[in-house]
Amino acid sequence: MSLEAYCSLNFIIPMKIISYNVNGIRAAITKGFLDWLQQANPDVICLQEIKATEDQIPTDAITAAGYPYQYY
Repeated sequence: MSLEAYCSLNFIIPMKIISYNVNGIRAAITKGFLDWLQQANPDVICLQEIKATEDQIPTDAITAAGYPYQYY
């Protein structure tokens, strides 16, 4: 089924987006952030105040939790 045909069926597909000020990603991870993330199960997670450079972020742990990692 094409995207246009699917959209014409008037289905509403909810999307869960979470924006979270972690105040330090490494500290948040040691305090159970990844467990919370898996339990909250958002479709998109946006993190602010990570207070880490790209090489300091445990991207493998975030990817293993089911979230492909992007750093901007």
